[in-house]
Parts: sequence; structure tokens; C-alpha cells
Amino acid sequence: MRRLFGSVRAKATLGATLVVAVALLAAGAAVLLSLRANLLDQADTQSERSARKVAADLAAGTAYDRLDLDDDGPPVQVVDEDGRLVAASEGLDAVTGTGSSAVTPRPTAPAPSGDDEESDDDGEDHPGDDEDDLSLQPGEIADQVRYSDGSATVDGQRADYRFAAVQVEVPGKGRLTVYAGSELATEQGAVGTALTVMLVGFPLLLGVVATVTWLVTRRALRPVEGIRREMAAITASEDLARRVPVSDAHDEVARLARTTNETLTALQTSVERQRRFVADASHELRSPIASLRTQLEVGAAHPELLDVDGAVEDTVRLQHLAADLLLLARLDAGQRPADTRVDLARLARAEASRRTGVTVSTDDAIEVTGSRSQLTRVLGNLLDNAARHTRTGVVVEVRRVGDRAILTVADDGDGIPEPDRERVFERFVRLDASRSRDDGGAGLGLAIAREIAHGHKGTLTAQNTPEGGALFTLNVPAAES
Repeated sequence: MRRLFGSVRAKATLGATLVVAVALLAAGAAVLLSLRANLLDQADTQSERSARKVAADLAAGTAYDRLDLDDDGPPVQVVDEDGRLVAASEGLDAVTGTGSSAVTPRPTAPAPSGDDEESDDDGEDHPGDDEDDLSLQPGEIADQVRYSDGSATVDGQRADYRFAAVQVEVPGKGRLTVYAGSELATEQGAVGTALTVMLVGFPLLLGVVATVTWLVTRRALRPVEGIRREMAAITASEDLARRVPVSDAHDEVARLARTTNETLTALQTSVERQRRFVADASHELRSPIASLRTQLEVGAAHPELLDVDGAVEDTVRLQHLAADLLLLARLDAGQRPADTRVDLARLARAEASRRTGVTVSTDDAIEVTGSRSQLTRVLGNLLDNAARHTRTGVVVEVRRVGDRAILTVADDGDGIPEPDRERVFERFVRLDASRSRDDGGAGLGLAIAREIAHGHKGTLTAQNTPEGGALFTLNVPAAES
């Protein structure tokens, strides 16, 4: 069952069908109840009209045997105050629901007095007993009408009826109750026909709804299936240059396709970046390793020619390069900085004291939250980069602007051309003026500094000072006071 309704199309079809089924059941029940109520109102009106016609004849003094009670009309009973049937329709064989099942009128006799009157009380509830509080004048017909459901057999034909009971005060005869019925065959037939139509039509309508929902959902999800197939093909071929199809519609599926393509673009960029990183790292490592090997081989063959200082220098360079590569790998893996408070102003003064030609301008204390060692690495890389290009000195400034801590490192060198101000942060990038591996390093310092800035929820940008030198700006959130 779970596999049967596991797809989005099946769930949508099932949900739509259930909603429509509930709506149809509610609407069908309302229609049937409304139809039955309207037809019952019509039956009530018809039976009341027949009862009042007979009551009017009685009020006018018409004798029981002269009442218009043909067997072609509705079944009618006339009952006196004692519950005796005094008049009935011709051909009435049996009746229920009127309070009197008698069908043959009995002649009335003068009411006995004294003990005889009490002996005639059979203990039954007569039709007029619960209406004793209804005051009627002789010849007056009561406005109140009581309705009841029952059945009647006329000329051997039994049918269900809706009976109306109307009371009338007849001079010399007392209070009489007239029961007149209206056949319910029309009401029952109409309700039965409507119910049959619903029982046949509702399943057909639900089938149409389910089919249409299934087809519409399949058509709506067709682009999603196209995206899935293309993603499966991309995964199988490992060709990240491919993209999923994007429909012209401005809907959720089109936005999903565009977002998927953006994700593929970011993934392709990341993979290409990693490939370039591996290739550049291999290239950078090959030179010092080859140089170190050459020196060791020469030293093994001619000990007197061994350049110990050069071997140590190459080994140190390899050590620094390996440390930079390891740090970049950790940063790429999402290593989070430590959550400690660091005084950026004190850190700048401490780093400047280890170098010559560095001037520091800072406020008393500007604290940030992060890793002391990583922030020290950022500042050290920026100062080393500035020292390689400056002519006279380096200026470091630390200040707080709102909830941000700003650290700038400026030199008075040749500056950075505008097209290269983002490229300098790429890995293993050395501009023309600093291509020497001995003086310019491996081209990882600024890349590491920017990655650390991003890890601290900040930015690192490169500009030029008004005098033309390079200006690097570190912008990170300041710690809350």
C-alpha cells in the first residue's frame, strides 16, 4: 500500500478524490434533505387544505353522510371528542398514524351521565384530550394543525400518507377532529430517483476527477522527471558542464530547475577550483622537492659540494607550504574558528612590534569573537605582503564603526591594478611584480587571509590608497560589550 501511494502523483490523486468525495457526500445529503423537506411541505399543504375543506363543511352544518368523502379523494377520518369515528372516506380499508385505526363510522349516542359516563372511559388518549385548552367558538375552525406520518389502504391499495389534523367546533356535535392525508408516493419517488442518480453519478464523477487529476499531475510533474533524468545522467557521466532543462513557465518547477543549475554551476566551480588547487600544489611542491633532491644527490656524490644552507631553506619552504595547504584544506572543510574574545587592537600592536617600518593607529580596545591564531595569521600575511611592496613603511589602522571592527593595512608601493584586485585572493596567484618564488612566496597568503575572514563572518577586500599604494581592509563583527 505504501508503494502504491508513494508517488506524488498518487498522493495528489488520492487527496483530490477524497476531497471531492466528501464534498459530494455533503452536497448530496443537503440536496436530499432539502428535496424531502420541500416535498413534505407540499404534502402538508395539500393534506391541510383537504382537512380544512371537510372542517368547513362540518362547520357549515353538513351532515356526516353528506360530506364529500369519495374514494377518489384523499383518505379522511372525522373523530369526535370521545375518539369515535363518525365519518370516513369511502373505500378506506385500514389506516395508521391518525390516532384512530377505525374505518367504519359508528353512530353517536347521547352522552350518558353519572356513573355510566365514567364506565365509558376506556383509559385511551383521544385526539381531543390534549387540546382541551384550545378555546373554539361554535362553527370555528382551529388555526393549529398537527401533522403525522402513517399509511392507509384504499380499495385494497396501501400507500404511505402525510396526515393533517384540524379541529372544528360544530354546534350540537361538539369538537370534531378531521384527519386528511396526502400521499407520499411523489416525495418518495423523487427522493429515490435523486438518490439513485447520486449513487450512479457520484462514482462516475469521482472516476473522472481521479483520472483528470492523475493526468494533470503527470503533466505538471513531467519537467521534474526531466530534471531527475538529467541529474542521473550528469551523475553517471560526471560531466558537471551539463545543465537540466528549464521550462518557460514561471512556476515552482522552473525555479527548481534554475536553482539546480545554479547548484551545478557552484559545484562545477568548486570541483574545478579543487583540481586547479591540486595541480598548483603539485607544481609548487615539485620545484623545492626537485631542488632538495638535487642537492642531496650532489652531496652524496661530492660531500664537499653539499649546500647545507640551501637544503635547509628548501626544507623550510616545503614545511611552510605544507602548513598552508593543510590550513586551506581545513578551511575548505568548514572548520569553525574558536569562540573566544580577541583584542584586535592589541593583536595589531603585538604584530607590528615584531617588524620594522610598521606604524599602528588604533583605539584603546576593539574586541572581536574568533580564533586568535587565525586572526594573527591574517594580520601576519597582510603585513608580509605589504612589506614586500612598500617603499618606506606600512600603516596599520584599527577602528570600530558601529557593530563592526575595521582593520586596514596600507603600503606606499605601486598598488594593485583594478582588474587584479580580486585575482590576488586566488590561490597560487602571483602578480607580475612578485612572480619570484623566493621573494613572492607560493601565492597562498592572501587566499588564506580571505578564507579566514569569511570564517569569521567578515570580508577582506583590496583597494588602493589615495597616494597609490595597496590598501587591504578586514571587516569583521565586533564583540558585544
